[in-house]
Amino acid sequence: MPDTPLGTINPPVYRASTLTFDSFQSLSTISGELRAQGKSGYGRAGNDSIWAFEDMLAELDHAEGAVALESGLAAVTITLSAFVAAGDHLLVSDSVYDPTRQFCDGVLARFGVETSYFDPLIDPEQLRTLIRPNTKLLYMESPGSLTFDVQDSPALAAVAREAGVISAIDNTWASPLNFKPLDHGIDIAVQAGTKYIVGHSDAMMGVIAASGETLLKLRKQMYLTGHRYAPDEAALALRGLRTMAVRLRHHHQAGLDMARWFEARPDVAAVLHPGLESHPQHATYKALFKGSSGLFSILLQPGTTPEQVAAFVDCLEYFSMGYSWGGYESLVVPQYPARCRTATSWPPSEAWSGPMLRFHIGLEDTQDLKADLEGGFAALAAAG
Repeated sequence: MPDTPLGTINPPVYRASTLTFDSFQSLSTISGELRAQGKSGYGRAGNDSIWAFEDMLAELDHAEGAVALESGLAAVTITLSAFVAAGDHLLVSDSVYDPTRQFCDGVLARFGVETSYFDPLIDPEQLRTLIRPNTKLLYMESPGSLTFDVQDSPALAAVAREAGVISAIDNTWASPLNFKPLDHGIDIAVQAGTKYIVGHSDAMMGVIAASGETLLKLRKQMYLTGHRYAPDEAALALRGLRTMAVRLRHHHQAGLDMARWFEARPDVAAVLHPGLESHPQHATYKALFKGSSGLFSILLQPGTTPEQVAAFVDCLEYFSMGYSWGGYESLVVPQYPARCRTATSWPPSEAWSGPMLRFHIGLEDTQDLKADLEGGFAALAAAG
C-alpha cells in the first residue's frame, strides 16, 4: 500500500506559499528540523510534492539530497554561482551546452569571475596545469553538447579533488540510470530534467544532486536567489521517473539502430554517437556508461548546401524541428558547433566539414523513421 493519503498511487499535489505551525513548539521544532535538512519552513523552500521528487532523484543519483529547479539552465546557473565570488576562476569544458557558456561570459564575468574553457578531451595531467590558486569549480559535460565528445570525467574530477576544486558535470544525456557521477568521484550531478526525467515534453525542470557541505551550499544558493520548482511540475516529474527506465531502454536501442543506419549511408560523412564502435571515445563510453540515449549528431558530406539541408528537414513527417528533446517525438535540428567553441576548433578535419544535424530518436517505430528519412535524403539529392 503506498504511503499516501487514502492509499493513492501518486502523491497528491500540494500548492502552498505558506506553511503553518499549530504551536510555538512545533514552529521551533519542525521548522528547525526542516532547516537542518536545508529546506526551512516557508513555501519558497518547497513542500511535500517537491521534496518527494527530490528524495527519489537523490536515491537514483546515490546522493544525500537533490535540488529541483525551474529549468535545466537554472540548475546550471545555481551550480556555477554557488561556489564562486569576485576574483575567482572557473574551468569549463569547451563542449558545454551553449547557454552555460553565455551565463559564464555574460553574467559571471560582470561580477568578476573569470572562466577558462578547456579541450573536452584534455589529458588529466594537462588539466592540472590549468588549475590556479583561485580556481573554485571544474564544470564538465559528457558527452559534450552537439559534438558528443566523451570525457574521462572521473580522472578529471580526481585531479580537481587533489587541488581542492569542486567538480560538477551535466549528466542530462545519460541520466542517473546510465551514469551516476557521484559514484565516480564527481561532486555534483546536474540534469535538465525537462528531457528524460519528465519525458513527455510538457514540463520544464532542472535538478542538482550532491552530498554534504556541497549540497547545503547549493540549497542555500537556491533559496537566497528565489528559485523554486512548482508542485504541479514536480508531480509530472514524479510520473516521468516511474517510466524512465522503460523509455530509456527504447531510446537506447532505437538510437543505436538509427545511428548505424545513418552510418551506412553515402550521403553521411560521420555519425557522432558514443555507442558506435567507430566513435573516437567509444572505449571510454563503454567503461563509464551503462547505456546511451536517443540523442546524437550526424555530419552530412562536405559540399552539402544550406538549400539541400532545408529541403531535407522540410520534407520530413515524423521528425519535427525543435531544440528540446527527451519525449515521445523524434526531432531534428541543424546545429553549428563552430560557433560554440573557443578553446578548440571545429571541425577537426575537412572530412567532417559538412553541415551538422542533431537528432533525437523518440519512441516511434524505427522502420517508419527510416522510411521518412529516405524521403528526406531524396529531397536533399533533388535540391542539389
